[in-house]
This record gives sequence, structure tokens and C-alpha cells, in this order.
Amino acid sequence: MPDSVSKPAAPVADYDSFAAAYSASNESNLFNAYYARPEMLRLAGDVAGLEILDAGCGSGPLMEALRAQEAVVRGFDLSPSMVELARRRLGEDADVRVADLGAPLPYADDAFDLVMASLSLHYVEDWASTLAELRRVLKPGGRLIGSIIHPTVYAIVYPEADYFALTQYSEDYDFGEGTVWMTYWHRPLQDVVNAFIDAGFRIRTVTEPPPAADTPAELLPNADGRSFICFLFFELEAH
Repeated sequence: MPDSVSKPAAPVADYDSFAAAYSASNESNLFNAYYARPEMLRLAGDVAGLEILDAGCGSGPLMEALRAQEAVVRGFDLSPSMVELARRRLGEDADVRVADLGAPLPYADDAFDLVMASLSLHYVEDWASTLAELRRVLKPGGRLIGSIIHPTVYAIVYPEADYFALTQYSEDYDFGEGTVWMTYWHRPLQDVVNAFIDAGFRIRTVTEPPPAADTPAELLPNADGRSFICFLFFELEAH
């Protein structure tokens, strides 16, 4: 994980200022290319013919991978710059929209077999309304596959903070030629799990995976590839 420094929160729309640099890093870095994205795809399984929504699609790498597996994929992101990059990647006919995960979504009820929310929910303060919207657009029995920053990371990085409090915090990262700030909402594991249950989801799988088997050795922080914890993954079923 990068060095972390507390700072007043900045809006997620700040992604517009470093979208290209973030997208370039996303293609080959440890946490996105060899950790989060492979596990999201593994949990999704056989997606051929499924109607899928990528909630917080960024520049579209997950959408691209799902389309390569013959899924019908739509996506949205809060950042217009990210949406533009996704359209360049996927083609102008791709259904990629500017929309807010924390607001009502521009999709019909029961529209999707599967919703993918990769590293996007931890940007949202109010999970009750957000998960209600994701449940609304899912067909009965549909799945939500999500990943978030592992709640224990907050406890490790900020040992003096109140782990059990819903807390907004910011961290600094280097993308391109400058330092940027990214802002998240921490919530304890019990609140994560109960939010899913309260929204009408059944938990099918929870994983804390190692990086992908093909991860270049120079990207791994430790030789065994398992001596770090970063994200937590959920496979949920709407009922």
C-alpha cells in the first residue's frame, strides 16, 4: 500500500484530473491488473450471454474482459473523463454513461443478471440507498459481485482511529507526474455484511485471494505472494 496521509476529503470527480494516468496504471499494476480484476472475473464465472452492469467502470478494462467472454455489458462512472476513455476502448456504440453510484441509476428494474462493483462501493457514504438501487436493477436471483478496500487495512494504517466508526479519509498516490488524493469511506466489517443483508442480498462467497498466478515477481511485496492484505471480495445473490 502507498504511504497514507490524512487530508480533507476531495470529491470523486477529481478523477477527471488524472484519468489518463490512472487508466494507464490500471492496465499493469499489482492491485488492479493482477489482484482485483482477476478475482472479479473468477467470481463471475461463465458470463456468456449474461446482461451485466459494471457499476463504477472507470476506463472500461473490466467491461472489455467481460465482453471478450461474450457477455452483454453496460457500464457507468461518475467521471466524464473516465467514461470518455471507456468509449475509446470499447467503441462509441458501447453503452457507457456518466452516472453516480450514490444516486438513482438510469436503468430499468430487473434489467441485469449480474452487477459488478469493483472497488467502487468504498467511495459511497450511504450504502442503504446504493445497494437498494443495485438490488432494483438486478433480476430476482441475480448476483452482485463487489470488491472493497479490506476494512482491516484502515485499522492497520490508522491504529489510533475508531475502527467501528463510519469515517471518510483520503490518501495520496502518485500517478503520472504528480501526487493525487483519493477519498474513501471506511466502515467496519460488521456494517459491510449487515448492509448487504439488509438490502436483500444473500452472501454466497467471501474471498481474500492471493494475487493471480501470473503476477510478475517484481510486483509482489513478498516472495510468497500472500503476505499482504488489501481488498475483500463478495459474491451476493439477490432474493
